[in-house]
Amino acid sequence: MHAALIAATAALGGLLFGYDTGVISGALLFLRDAFHLSPLMQGVVTSIALLGAAVGAGFAGSLSDRYGRRPLILVTALIFVVGSLVSAVATALWVLLAGRLLVGLGIGVSSMLAPLYLAETAPAESRGAMVSLNQLMITTGILVSYLIGYGFAAGGDWRWMLGLGALPGLVLAGGMLALPESPRWLAGHGHLADARRALQALRGTGETARAIEAELDGIEADIAREAKGRGRTSLSDPALRMPLVVGVGLAVFQQVTGINTVIYFAPTIFQAAGLSSASASILATAGVGAVNVAMTLVAIRLIDRVGRRVLLLVGLAGMAASLVVLGGAFLLGAGGALGWVTAASLTAYVGFFAIGLGPVFWLLISEIFPTAARGRCMGVATVANWGFNLVVALTFLDLVDGIGRPATFFLYAALTVLGFVFTLRLVPETKGRGLEDMEAAWAERRR
Repeated sequence: MHAALIAATAALGGLLFGYDTGVISGALLFLRDAFHLSPLMQGVVTSIALLGAAVGAGFAGSLSDRYGRRPLILVTALIFVVGSLVSAVATALWVLLAGRLLVGLGIGVSSMLAPLYLAETAPAESRGAMVSLNQLMITTGILVSYLIGYGFAAGGDWRWMLGLGALPGLVLAGGMLALPESPRWLAGHGHLADARRALQALRGTGETARAIEAELDGIEADIAREAKGRGRTSLSDPALRMPLVVGVGLAVFQQVTGINTVIYFAPTIFQAAGLSSASASILATAGVGAVNVAMTLVAIRLIDRVGRRVLLLVGLAGMAASLVVLGGAFLLGAGGALGWVTAASLTAYVGFFAIGLGPVFWLLISEIFPTAARGRCMGVATVANWGFNLVVALTFLDLVDGIGRPATFFLYAALTVLGFVFTLRLVPETKGRGLEDMEAAWAERRR
């Protein structure tokens, strides 16, 4: 089984994640008229999926540790299908909200499970690129949602925008039926023969039996070491303190630096900058989405070469500078040349996010936790990520009304600088390290 095919199939969860978070930005321009939404209810329609995502992420870690990665991904795919279809056929606001809540549950589970499954099935030397494929699929899903939004904007066909999310859900469900369970999960639950078969299927005929056995021995040794030392790892274990600080810290900074104000409200921002029509604003947003995809491809090529920390630091520095320019453009006024400055700085901000915090956060939280607690720890980080996503989405329009657009973007810039300092001081480099090596690295730091 070809590794790229496995990664592409598993990463379809990222495509669904991206599509269903991005599609609301274009659909909202028409939903507010169809359902007579007040500004508050526009925020609720946008944010209810994020509430669902936080809940889904909260359950995903423990469920995946108990029942396996693969079955939960299959269930998630079906949740996406049902949620997309319910949203598309809604004739009452409560039905729309229920559909978006279901979609949010799927987003939360897949945002944790897709990188976890990819990390546990990828060889160490290409793990960065394979896990980052999930982020590429997220950005592709966002871009596709923008393009579909533009295609249906002329007729205001928001039902098609929301309903088409069911198609990749069906593809993901079909693809996962052909993929094996995570070898690390199988070995951790005593299914060594199944773990061996899974590794053989994942590595293909090009891998020797000796190499397969060596990899399986490494997994077994790590599991035995953890079992001897602590049994079932508790989240209060001192050994998990710093990994959780790093994972949760990056989760928070990925959101409070403002990225999802662009994902959810880019057409609104572009309208404020001088693009008056819905179609023009959505098309400009699609341009930002294209840059997001292109720079994620750059990150995938670099992440196993230059390392995770370098990309994080460069990305955060560029994001901070872009936000300062964006705030300055709104300070001087919208329209004309300043409108282009706004568009350029917004695009640069997204580009820097796409080479740093975008892919690296999801990769690092799949690498820094020990096998016995990886699912639960990733669940904690993912809940924090979606919780602060919800906070940012709910507060953005109020911040703009309260302190103005310039001050809002300057605030995000200041928080980005804090994220840079946090990364510089606390985030480790994981490039080239096996997942079973990270616990030893954290133990050495504690000495």
